[in-house]
Amino acid sequence: MPARVIDGVLAVGCGAATTPFAAAGLIYGYFRWQPPLWFWLPAVVLVATAAWFRRNRPWLFAGVALAGWVVLSGIFAVVLAQYTVAERTRSWRLTAISTFGTLIVVGLPIWRLGGLDASLPQSIAVCVAPALLGLYVGTRRELISEMRERVEQAEQERDLRVRQARSDERAQIARDMHDVVTHRVSLMVLHATALEATNGRDATKVAGRIGSIGRAALDELRSVVSVLRASDAAPLAPQPGLADLVDLVDQTRALGVPVVLEADTGGQAPALVQHAVYRVVQEALTNVRKHAGNPETRVRVLRETGRLRLTVLNRAGAASERVDGLPGGGHGLLGIAERIRLVGGELTAEPTADGGFLVEAVVPLEGKSGR
Repeated sequence: MPARVIDGVLAVGCGAATTPFAAAGLIYGYFRWQPPLWFWLPAVVLVATAAWFRRNRPWLFAGVALAGWVVLSGIFAVVLAQYTVAERTRSWRLTAISTFGTLIVVGLPIWRLGGLDASLPQSIAVCVAPALLGLYVGTRRELISEMRERVEQAEQERDLRVRQARSDERAQIARDMHDVVTHRVSLMVLHATALEATNGRDATKVAGRIGSIGRAALDELRSVVSVLRASDAAPLAPQPGLADLVDLVDQTRALGVPVVLEADTGGQAPALVQHAVYRVVQEALTNVRKHAGNPETRVRVLRETGRLRLTVLNRAGAASERVDGLPGGGHGLLGIAERIRLVGGELTAEPTADGGFLVEAVVPLEGKSGR
């Protein structure tokens, strides 16, 4: 039943119980009289109106109900007022104050006419019992409301974590696809360009390189796609690490880029750190060939105390050696910077004073290392 319908019924009941006809059988009261119509009718309307607004103004209703008891012996409104004050305030202190005052006002005429034996049980029934019931109902409603809010908040936080996890996973897949596709396809395009420039010389050798790069790209793409299809666990194929830098540099040298590798690959390093460093070198060498041509490039991977330092430095390249037409979305450096950040490191990428470019990453070997 709607709350306003209940309020209407209770308001009518309070007004009807305050009329002289309903209170005629009561022998208790401050005034044993027959009030005129012009007096009791407005009083009844006032009590009913206060009962209608009792949810928002419980103390006003309590005062009007006590006044109705004093002048017209309307006891039902007092019972409802006690319940309402306790249920709306949910305060033991305020309820105790209200109950004590109501006990005096209600119990005094009953005690005067019937003595303590009559006043005590009736006063408890009229004043104390409704207040206790109101405290119970109000406190229970508050607890249920708080539990509901906590459940809703927990659901919102869970949905937020799910959305964040999906966003992180999409970003991770995007980085993997970029690293695999961009590097391998760029190598294939560069080899095809070199094949075109040779006018058929060494065609078999270059075509073999293109095929080898294509097969490697397919293998890595299958590994990435298997992550999307796997329902229980990630694929067991190892990800490239520091030991694979030699092959990566050899592939770049085959394109005519003079690369010098200085790598301390000994010792142990977390697999995610090794993979992140490998991807940084991969992206940096790809950018060297795309944007600088065939400049002298130096790759250094050095172990320091508790961390790994990577630098990829290339000199300025000749404009005639640059490869045009290779697509670039501008997300490569952002992707490797995010990879380094996820393993707890920092990456800087900036041009040098002599026209070259420097990519430097510092990654801790202990501590945060995860996606």
